[in-house]
Amino acid sequence: MKAYLIDTNQKTVSLIDLIDSLTEIRRLIGYDSIDSEEIDASGDRLFFDEGCFLRDQPGKGRFKLDNLPPVADKAVVVGSSDDGATLKDAAVELATLQGRIHWL
Repeated sequence: MKAYLIDTNQKTVSLIDLIDSLTEIRRLIGYDSIDSEEIDASGDRLFFDEGCFLRDQPGKGRFKLDNLPPVADKAVVVGSSDDGATLKDAAVELATLQGRIHWL
């Protein structure tokens, strides 16, 4: 399914083909403890390391997506119709998502 990998260290947003749902998201982010926030009315969600707000991460970049709190390291944006339980293609387009991200 269509998703995006946000890498703060490279300051990139890349289109990816997500195959294995939450297991693959955990692998891409690098942590088993993930959380998500809805980013718009389409149901798209930002998945991130749940501990990124507390974990000491020297040398790791951060970004803000719209008005959400800053997220460290890596995150994934993918669509959902039920608060992240079932995933689907992201509705947001790459250029639009890139314009909503502020690197910190």
